[in-house]
Amino acid sequence: MERWTRAMIRYRWAVVAVWAVVFVMSSAAASGLSGLLTNRFTLPGTDTQRAEKILEDRFGQRTTGSFMLVVRTAPGSASQLVPAVDQAAHRAAGVLPSGVVASVQPLSDSVVSARIVSNLEPADAKGYTGTMRAAAGTVPGAQLYVTGQAAIEHDLDPVFKRDLQIGELYIAIPIALVILAFVFGTLAFLLPLIFAAAAIPATLAIIWIFAHYMELSTYLQNLVTLIGLGIAVDYSLLIIYRYREELRRGRERPDAIVATMRTAGRAVVFSGTAVAIGLALMLAMPVPFMRGFGLGGLFIPVVSVICALTLLPVLLYFLAAKLDRVRLLPHSITERREAEENFWARFARAIMRHPVAIAAGTTALLGTLALPVTALELGPGSNKGIPRNLESVQGLDILSGAVGGGALAPTAVVIDTHQPGGADDPQLRAALSRFQDGLHADPEVAAVVFDPSAASSGGQSGGQFVDPSRRYLQLQVIGKSEYGVPASLDFADRLRHDIVTAAGFPTGVSVYAGGGPPSGVDFLDLTYSAFPWLVLGVLLLTYFLLLRAFRSIVLPLKAIILNLLSITAAYGLLVVFFKWGAGSALGLISFDQIEGWIPVFIFAMVFGLSMDYEVFLVSRMREEWDAGHDNETAVVLGLARTGRIVTAAGLVMFAAFMGFVAGSIVGLQQFGFGLAAAIILDVTIIRALLVPSAMKLFGRWNWWLPRNVARVFRVRNSPLAPRARPAADPGGLHG
Repeated sequence: MERWTRAMIRYRWAVVAVWAVVFVMSSAAASGLSGLLTNRFTLPGTDTQRAEKILEDRFGQRTTGSFMLVVRTAPGSASQLVPAVDQAAHRAAGVLPSGVVASVQPLSDSVVSARIVSNLEPADAKGYTGTMRAAAGTVPGAQLYVTGQAAIEHDLDPVFKRDLQIGELYIAIPIALVILAFVFGTLAFLLPLIFAAAAIPATLAIIWIFAHYMELSTYLQNLVTLIGLGIAVDYSLLIIYRYREELRRGRERPDAIVATMRTAGRAVVFSGTAVAIGLALMLAMPVPFMRGFGLGGLFIPVVSVICALTLLPVLLYFLAAKLDRVRLLPHSITERREAEENFWARFARAIMRHPVAIAAGTTALLGTLALPVTALELGPGSNKGIPRNLESVQGLDILSGAVGGGALAPTAVVIDTHQPGGADDPQLRAALSRFQDGLHADPEVAAVVFDPSAASSGGQSGGQFVDPSRRYLQLQVIGKSEYGVPASLDFADRLRHDIVTAAGFPTGVSVYAGGGPPSGVDFLDLTYSAFPWLVLGVLLLTYFLLLRAFRSIVLPLKAIILNLLSITAAYGLLVVFFKWGAGSALGLISFDQIEGWIPVFIFAMVFGLSMDYEVFLVSRMREEWDAGHDNETAVVLGLARTGRIVTAAGLVMFAAFMGFVAGSIVGLQQFGFGLAAAIILDVTIIRALLVPSAMKLFGRWNWWLPRNVARVFRVRNSPLAPRARPAADPGGLHG
């Protein structure tokens, strides 16, 4: 590390030039990234995907690429409006590529609906929403709404964008700037922003390359920006504070930078690797849209580490002294805060005077917060937790009132007879009749859309329900409840395991259920069949990485257990504040279910960022132990010299995540609240209370690394030997 850092200083102008070129090229590439991103959502290897494939190939439609025209008039007038609604539907279908009017029918005495199908992905179909509304025009004497999943996505996009902008521009960034200005006390608080301005566009440029070959989510840019800002703050704080410390020891500027990178720089490398392991978990998830976030989660810490090892030493050389001359706080306050005899030293000594009580109390508190996780109810998402003033949502509400909550996202049942003309088989027709009877008998089914004449050769509606080869048939099942709620998910299970079986389809016939509720079931099954194994893999990799970083077999295990405690507590708080409604007073939207992607994202992001803080804190304690201090002194010095850094970094991320909570969409609120809760628990209860008390209890066992284990990991061993407290207390930290 020393030779590397001296080389960066020696060739500092070349380093600046390279990063300037990277910035210009990356910014140009990143500006074209949004056009390559999408909200496509696929579930490979599931019945949902099989049903969608047949619908697209044989019927020219997708369950998620369809639209509904909903027309409401005065009671008793619905049937008279059918011709006018049919005309409006054909006008709208005419501007939608591959659009076909599938049905026009009165749903009640005051509501008429028209269903327009297409073979477009929802990410593509939603772009035609405005054009279809203009083409549909009006129906005299009635209100017309264009709705459907694609239309809802279209209407939600500006809401998402506005909520994210409010969270980032009006909450996260201003609070982050205030915290950084207070922590640094000088214009040096600009260095993390320069760091972020280099690392974030470079990461987005790498993603731009992959976006040509992978389906990546529209919101990946927001995730990279959020994590990139947090990591930039973390690494800048750690390195700049250590640089100031080395200067106070009387080192010259180049030597101070070298000493900083040899210690804090090494911690950054291990920290970045730990963050990458946690976030890259999602790369191995079987759901493609999660893999995209894993890609961003892998590259942002990698690029940030490269930036910290190359650009940051040069920025320290060129700018640190100049920026530190411009003070934002009185000189005496800044110096007093940076003195080793500070609040954190006194705080650490107070904790270690009562380690058993504090360790037991904080563990009990976290356990209590985690208890509600037993009531955690996962769902695939729902249209209930979105603003109700959007046109598409108003149309959905009218549709739900007339037919049932499942009208917008019905279950699509596709029957493959595996032979041309199979739809005409008498046994198949008999099974189909029994199947429809079973559906009508289910308490969750509001309606079954299927023309019996389609099963007979030459039926006039065959194109809608039977493909031209008469090998495939399809039915639409409208549920009474919305697609993501437990009643609908239970119906999907009954459909697949009970109703289909009871129908007695002939041998060789395959029945696939896709669309609304079945796709939700498949999403949850696909995600959580892989998630536990991937978590186990991340825990093992992180243990081995921290074993090498801390040269201890105890500290990595402690770090993992404490991280799991804080994440589980955050899951429990999600239940309390959303399912049990405790967050209503804070403006949070009460909702029974936690969206299924949220626990996965919270685990990946919090586990990575928490390890960031753990590496900063314990690496410094390890350094003090290796310098010859006893266990208690090493812990006090480590907490005194990194406590403010970890707390400030955590508060910046807390502010960033709370920006999501200001939004009006329940999924974003749950996501932001879960992350913010986990981070604030981590930097307060875990790092400030539980870590020092636990390390006091473990004593010299903290630092034990047997010789045979050290040989395997190619690091120096750390024998289990007693160590007396030094006669002279360095820095006066024991008073």
